Formats: sequence, C-alpha cells, structure tokens
Amino acid sequence: MSSTAHDLAAPVSSLAHEAIQPHRVDDVDIDMLRRHMTVIRRKVLAGQYVYRAGQPFHSLFLVHAGFLKSCELAQDGREQVTGFRMRGDLVGVESIGLGHYSCDLVALEDSELWELPYPPVLLACRELPQLQTRLTTALAEEIRRDRLWMLSLGTLSAERRVAAFLFDVAQRHAALGFSPRHFILRMGRADMGSFLALKHETVTRALSRLAELGYIAVQRREVRVLDTAALARLAGQGVAVH
Repeated sequence: MSSTAHDLAAPVSSLAHEAIQPHRVDDVDIDMLRRHMTVIRRKVLAGQYVYRAGQPFHSLFLVHAGFLKSCELAQDGREQVTGFRMRGDLVGVESIGLGHYSCDLVALEDSELWELPYPPVLLACRELPQLQTRLTTALAEEIRRDRLWMLSLGTLSAERRVAAFLFDVAQRHAALGFSPRHFILRMGRADMGSFLALKHETVTRALSRLAELGYIAVQRREVRVLDTAALARLAGQGVAVH
C-alpha cells in the first residue's frame, strides 16, 4: 500500500466550550453527512501522507484529531511548509477546481480525518446549509490566512514573526476549548522556520529572546505564555486569548 491516507490568521475571540463529540467536528455533524454521502474515517500515523501534490483531487478532509502540515516543493527543490492543520480544519479546499491536489498533507502526529468525497459534498450542501456555510468559511479562511501571513512575512522581524506564530497557535487552542497559555508545539523548529521563512537557528534564537523578555517560557516543544498582552503587542494583534 502506498504512503497516502488509503493507508495562522485572524484572532478568535470566543472559546469553544462544547465537549468534543465522537461524531461531530465543530459545526459539522458526521452522522448527518452520512445520509448524503459515503464518509470514510481515515487514520494516518505520524509521517504518513493524506495526499500528495499532483494526485487526482477527489475529496476534502475534515480533521477530527491530530496535527498535520501542508507543504509544497520550492523552486530549489526544498520543502516549503505552507500551513499547519488541527482539529476542525477542513483541508483540501485549496485544490478545488484544479483537478489535482496542489500540495502535500502529512501528519505530524497520529491523526484522524473524515474523508468527504467531492463533488458529493456540493450535492450535500443543497440539503445541509451548515455544510455550505462550513465550506464557504473554510475557503474564506484560507484566503485570509494566506494574505495575513504573506503580509507578516514581508513586514515583521524574526522575533515578531515567531511571536505572531505563537499567538496564532494560542488563539487556535482557545477556539477549541484548550488552554491558550500552555500548549505543546507539534512541529519542530525546522518546520516553524520553513513556514516563517526563517532559518532553524533564527527560530531558536527568537524563542530564547521571547523567553528572556518574560513573554513565554519554553522547554523543547512545551510553551507557556507568561505575558499575553506583551506577546500580542509584539505580534501586532489585539488580546483575545484568556
């Protein structure tokens, strides 16, 4: 069997307090979807690919658990990380209309996704307004996320890029009802650097500097946010985590 699965953004101001349900991901009811299409539960191990760039586009994927990264090959042949995906994210939307997947999606830890075949998704949208809303929101978020990070990478210093990244991760944890002040980075320094257009060593130095300033405490991949307001100011964001 092949290595496929057949085997950061606008601040979020509210917390998701609902308990995690086994057949519900955020506002998408999986059992209801199954009445309109074949929904396949996919489990991928750390290091496995959900899809690869160039493969025929056939499905969207809703992340139920775990953490993944999307990446492309740069012109010089190096891997370029383009985003990190976690619970509730609808992935594959960047490839709609292309006929093939435009990037790789690989699990950074053991993960679980719900595969939603396309175009049956479009047919289901006629009967499920919440699915139509979720799809439209995912497309809009993809556009906003790309625009905001392009602006950040073009205007912010290394320390501010890393601060913006940590603030974004904190916001995303808060939106899922997890602690925005204490979390584990699922990606390594190299992947962070690739996403932020920084060298591995630069990311490490920036994290050390933020710790020296008292904004965070960091030990390997464990991060504690000590001064949310200061981190938000450095990141150029309003304070929304609690």
